[in-house]
Amino acid sequence: MGLKMEKRIDKTNYYLNIAKSVAERSTCLRKKAGCVIVNNDEIIATGYNGAPRGRKNCIDLGYCTKKQHFPEIRHGGYDACRSVHAEQNAMLSASRKDMIGATLYLVLYRPETGEYDPGANSCQMCRKMIINCGIQKVIVRGKNDNEYLVIDVKDWIENDDMLEGKLTY
Repeated sequence: MGLKMEKRIDKTNYYLNIAKSVAERSTCLRKKAGCVIVNNDEIIATGYNGAPRGRKNCIDLGYCTKKQHFPEIRHGGYDACRSVHAEQNAMLSASRKDMIGATLYLVLYRPETGEYDPGANSCQMCRKMIINCGIQKVIVRGKNDNEYLVIDVKDWIENDDMLEGKLTY
């Protein structure tokens, strides 16, 4: 009898799984997000969503400041949120020269259910930062461990939804 060969996980799901592990450090009560920036098969930086360094996190406060102070805001309203986004934290930790041509892997899930956020994507502010960092591709986990969306950042540049009045939050 020969040895049974076990199938290796593909690189995309490998990096998305790492992003999921990073998200477990998130301090947000509403949505956990984790991000990994990879260039030439090397992890450049990771980030998760949480309050700026030195400020109290929502998990420490025991409530979501956005929900508490601005309950009427359901989508968007990022200025009301206490957290720095996972993508922003990862980009802040990396050098631009290391991010040029890189891929950003992003996972978002709801802590109360553990379910992935199937419509997840980077917000407009993060998109602008991703473009300026020179990141080439964004890969976002879909509704389960086998699905993901691949975004060519050139599409965000060429199809500028801010000019078309179609903002995506």
